[in-house]
Amino acid sequence: MNIDLALKYNMLPEGTRLLCAVSGGADSMCLLHLMMSLQEKLKIQVFAAHFEHGIRGEESLRDADFVENWCREQYVPCITGHGNVPEFAEKNSMGLEEAARQLRYEFLRETAEQLGCTKIATAHNADDNAETMIFNLCRGSGSAGLRGIPPVRDNYIRPLLGCTREEIERYLESNHVPHVEDSSNQSDDYSRNIIRHKIMPVLREINPRVSEAALRGAELLREDERCLSEMAEAFIKKQSDADSLSYKELLELDRAVSARVIRMLSPKSLSSLHVEDALNFCKGEGLGFLDLPGLRLRREQGRLYFRQNERKVMEDRVLVPGETLIIPEAGLKITAFQDVRGQEVNDLFKTYLFKYKGICGNIKITLRKSGDNIRPLGRNCTKSLKKLFTEAGYTQAQRDSTPVFRDENGVLAVYGLAVAERTAAAVGEKILRIEIEKI
Repeated sequence: MNIDLALKYNMLPEGTRLLCAVSGGADSMCLLHLMMSLQEKLKIQVFAAHFEHGIRGEESLRDADFVENWCREQYVPCITGHGNVPEFAEKNSMGLEEAARQLRYEFLRETAEQLGCTKIATAHNADDNAETMIFNLCRGSGSAGLRGIPPVRDNYIRPLLGCTREEIERYLESNHVPHVEDSSNQSDDYSRNIIRHKIMPVLREINPRVSEAALRGAELLREDERCLSEMAEAFIKKQSDADSLSYKELLELDRAVSARVIRMLSPKSLSSLHVEDALNFCKGEGLGFLDLPGLRLRREQGRLYFRQNERKVMEDRVLVPGETLIIPEAGLKITAFQDVRGQEVNDLFKTYLFKYKGICGNIKITLRKSGDNIRPLGRNCTKSLKKLFTEAGYTQAQRDSTPVFRDENGVLAVYGLAVAERTAAAVGEKILRIEIEKI
């Protein structure tokens, strides 16, 4: 068997506790037998796991019995799990294949953790890889999909990826390893079976070694993808802050790189059309929004913001003298108490000195409201909060999260920007001192 790919990717380092996913079919029985034969040479420990999907009735239970019995005869520890894929698929509005895959991988993860296995091996082979590439091509995938099945993904490994199905069948025959046949593999109800039964034979007429050729092509595409992804990561590291980057700089990149930047910064998978929409959005000017799956892009002041503001909307609160008010949404602790004005001055981020007689009714801390304006102390003019924010260069997110102090007559102060002229107190006058701390 050709397991050069496994050696190249160092899939089985010494001391590995390996969990083999075993369906009982030809590929997985080859995988299990081969790994068992290499245990002493590679100094690894092999375990088996079988998941019965509850799809094929008695045949499915037969497969489970077959795997359990064979492993028992070979002294291989085996864990069997059972699921009801049709019920799970219906409950979660999923196709059978997707539901089966999700439940199977959940079972494998849990079993690996239970047994202390550091690697999980699946029996994907070179023919599977070629079929996956064709399937993804039919769906319109880019280079990411055309890379086929990755040899290594997290702690999942595919030691047989360099082997064809023909080689696997020869191995089973020469080593007298039994297996069971899944009757659903003969049906053309699934897209992958159509590719296997009708498309692959035609391609083999053109090139009998098409699976090996696809494997080489996938490897080259992985190298290209690695290079382009590294370029995108370097751009993000250099140009982005916590949640935004310069969209003009983004548009100067080659599209192959800028598209990857968009995908990397998105919390959910995006289609090529979504990526195209995002890049076209970057060509606009001024404040703008674009909704994508799981994401709202915001274009503002030359920057593209990728994350929605997760800050909870600040609720209106009443500031009571003598008490401390915590505002977790704004990250502030505010204390107010009566005092007498000394020589100190207002600190727009730490201390406000409001003339007591200038306050009308309760003081509330809110966000900005339509029509808000303030006559800032020392400016000799009245400004709308909108203009005040614009002059300060505040982004939309900053405008929507800046606390505003107000009484029944209007705005008393805007945190970090201004206090109202009517709050000014002379030295020796009674004041309400407001102390602000960040938390």
